[in-house]
Amino acid sequence: MPYDIDPRLLRAFLAVAEELHFTRAAARLYVAQQALSRDIRRLERELDTALFVRTTRQVSLTADGTRLLPLARRVLTAHDELAGAFRAAPERPLLVDVGVPIGTAHGVLEAARDRVPDSCELVARFHSGLTGAAAEVTAGRLDVSFGRIAALPPGIRAGLDHQPVRLEPMAVLLREDHPLAARPAVALAGLAGETLYAAAGNPRTAEWTDLAERLFAGRGIAAAEPFPEIEGSQEFVRVVRKRGWSVLASVEFIEVPGMVLRPLVDPVPLSPVSMVWRRGLRHPGLDALRAAARELAARHGWLAPPGSAWWLPEADARMMGVRG
Repeated sequence: MPYDIDPRLLRAFLAVAEELHFTRAAARLYVAQQALSRDIRRLERELDTALFVRTTRQVSLTADGTRLLPLARRVLTAHDELAGAFRAAPERPLLVDVGVPIGTAHGVLEAARDRVPDSCELVARFHSGLTGAAAEVTAGRLDVSFGRIAALPPGIRAGLDHQPVRLEPMAVLLREDHPLAARPAVALAGLAGETLYAAAGNPRTAEWTDLAERLFAGRGIAAAEPFPEIEGSQEFVRVVRKRGWSVLASVEFIEVPGMVLRPLVDPVPLSPVSMVWRRGLRHPGLDALRAAARELAARHGWLAPPGSAWWLPEADARMMGVRG
């Protein structure tokens, strides 16, 4: 039995023991999965025992792994206390979901990066939809996301804090040869009889599909049939072009060759965007994000409804602090 075990090996063990998944544990530690596996094998050699049972489907603790778990936690707690007593620990990177590298969330992230020192790292993630991202936030695998919080289940919202960021005008993405494409803006009434893709079939973006269904109701606009989740902007462009869909979007959207983006009017439908984080989270990067969001909202009037007629579900209006 060794007299000295590298705390890094115990941290690797603890991450895998708590996640029971090597890929998630590696992401949590910000290391390559191969390096994590190598550390686990080294620890098992030093202790001369197997700590995990690995199959193609799952990872589980052995009896010795279960015995080691509380001991490793106590050792690492003492190690952290010792380190903290003599030097300030650097802040860990803050993981920020912005969906795509364009638009409101990405703008807030870039502005926040200008506010923090180089030692404070804000790392972008690109999840699809707040419904999916919120599960990652509550599980601690993601720190901050953006989207329509009013549509989340109350049990999920109870573990989150949020800050209204923007009432984002909605738009429609049309083929260049579509009869409405020549107009500078498209009235909602003009979409009667049209079928629009609104991410139906993607459970991670359920809040967006719900918003679309509320908007379409009573206006003669149909939602496209459910389609499996489309991952990545390149694949989205390919599928949309192949199927010839018109798409419900926001006024800041990725460019799709052969298609044009037109704002919706009469009334202007609004997509409520909040910044969302795990309740109790403390991090200077979060402070910078909140300050950047407030500054951008004030500078650009993001939280002021348009002067013309506009549309927003009542529950969302309450959540965003909107009157009228």
